[in-house]
Amino acid sequence: MGKQTDHGPSIKDDETYEALRDEGYSKEKAAKIANTKNPGKKGGGAKPYEERTMKELYEQAKTVGISGRSTMKKKALIKALRAN
Repeated sequence: MGKQTDHGPSIKDDETYEALRDEGYSKEKAAKIANTKNPGKKGGGAKPYEERTMKELYEQAKTVGISGRSTMKKKALIKALRAN
């Protein structure tokens, strides 16, 4: 079992929060997911970013308003989408 960190009362599920941060999610996005009820049961219909094409990633980045997307490579787009 890994080290358990207590992030205080603002984070309801420390283990989920840490796992999401390790995957590259921003603090804000990881906190939102970790604080939802049954986070693994919501959504789930979308492919992981790594399985999407550059065109799909670009269109998603365009939809959420990520600037500089036209010069980004796949890994940079994924990182930007996860941080958004």
